[in-house]
Amino acid sequence: MATPLKKITFEKAEREAIVGRIQRYFADELDQSIGNIPAEQLLQFFGEIIGPFYYNRGLNDAQAAFARIADSFNDEIYGLEQREARSR
Repeated sequence: MATPLKKITFEKAEREAIVGRIQRYFADELDQSIGNIPAEQLLQFFGEIIGPFYYNRGLNDAQAAFARIADSFNDEIYGLEQREARSR
């Protein structure tokens, strides 16, 4: 059974920094201004709706990295085996 995704929360300073980046993006890239409340709502939208896609991608990347390390670890262990005693 899958564990439900824990709601991601940010400390006040982190949230303020993210909201500031959203506002700068709107100003720099879209030549529009956006207030604090709309920027916070946009942050909430991305966190709830888009965030799980990024979360899953991060898990997939972590799983692939772990698999590479596990393969390397298995190769190292195989290299330590006594060649004469191998039954493979």
